[in-house]
Amino acid sequence: MNDKFHRQDAGSIYVPPGGPPPVSPPSPEIYGLMGEANIFRMTLDFYKELESSSIAGMFPEDMAAASEKLGAYLVSRLGGPPIYQERHGDPRLRMRHIPFIINESSRQIWLACFKKVLDQAETKYQFPAQHKPSFWNFIEGFSGWMVNSSP
Repeated sequence: MNDKFHRQDAGSIYVPPGGPPPVSPPSPEIYGLMGEANIFRMTLDFYKELESSSIAGMFPEDMAAASEKLGAYLVSRLGGPPIYQERHGDPRLRMRHIPFIINESSRQIWLACFKKVLDQAETKYQFPAQHKPSFWNFIEGFSGWMVNSSP
């Protein structure tokens, strides 16, 4: 990980106005329609996109291992077993992201990488088309809560 993306001063943490976003969770039907293996494949491909992005330095060198955490979180969030919680405990995502400097610009890069993978998700990972809009709204809305540095 690149030090320019790591917070040195815990006193400079930005909090988005309004607190956590009022976004609807994704449908738990997604897991049953996609399956665990496809969710993990999708997150691995997402991390491959991040690897070639300008924010790659925010992530560990082993992007495959990093993608496993998001995959486990999404399995649980999309209606599957609570594997993230079993492996890592309570998600507490904002707290887990505080050590990294995440501004709106880096969020937009992260979202663009996710959107690129999601655009092919119906055919490549059997992502149910009827749930893509609400899933994207969840990802887009919730990612705003991870922003912890002013622009």
